[in-house]
Amino acid sequence: MMDGVRVELEGAVALITLDRPAKRNALERAMVEGLAKACRDIEHSAARVAILTGAGDKSFSAGGDIAAWSADTPEEFGRFWVREGHLVFDALARLRQPLIAVLNGDCLGGGLELAACADYRIAERHARFGQPETGLGIIPGWSGTQRTVRRFGSQVVRRMALFGEVFDADTALGLGLVDRVCERGEGIAVARSVANELLNRSPQATELTKMLINAAEGEERERVLDAIAGQLAAGSRDLAKGLEAFRNKKKPEF
Repeated sequence: MMDGVRVELEGAVALITLDRPAKRNALERAMVEGLAKACRDIEHSAARVAILTGAGDKSFSAGGDIAAWSADTPEEFGRFWVREGHLVFDALARLRQPLIAVLNGDCLGGGLELAACADYRIAERHARFGQPETGLGIIPGWSGTQRTVRRFGSQVVRRMALFGEVFDADTALGLGLVDRVCERGEGIAVARSVANELLNRSPQATELTKMLINAAEGEERERVLDAIAGQLAAGSRDLAKGLEAFRNKKKPEF
């Protein structure tokens, strides 16, 4: 348990819960830092799939806590709130494990940007989706005009971010914002069922395929190329010969 973020490992499934229901799971600085630590821990755990949800049944996340970021100076806002927030959201989107988001209520602003990091989104029927930032005089800052456009399409994002449209779960399904709709309170059970299907697939092939899809989206192209090439080289006979020669202080014969 970290401030506002709870992480539980259930066998091969990691469950991340935004745990600030009294504030509609709005993200404050400690929660952003907690998500960063959760990503590091899960990345190095035995988990093969991760589930992200919010505590309670009213809101997945209402986005960034206005009281938290509005008190920052412009320099602090840009340096921590935007830049550090980006690093955390990037880490979620680039987890080696597939990430399933259970959207168990309102998914607004930064909450929608958080949901966009997931590989699969399950919405409970009472959830709502929107990007209200411009109505406050601010922009969608956590890749709300970048990753969201890549994953949802530019026109859908225009409707939310420029014109303030808010979509219900069924409309969100038709627009491709979510992959599945279920009844209130059923999201976690549905996510566990989806996770179990993933666990029947090759873990290495799944990890590599996720990386390649991310690269096709422009999510992490350079890192993907380095990682896949590195894995290939690490398993080669050439490396074994090179390491043996190094240990014996000899010139390798490839």
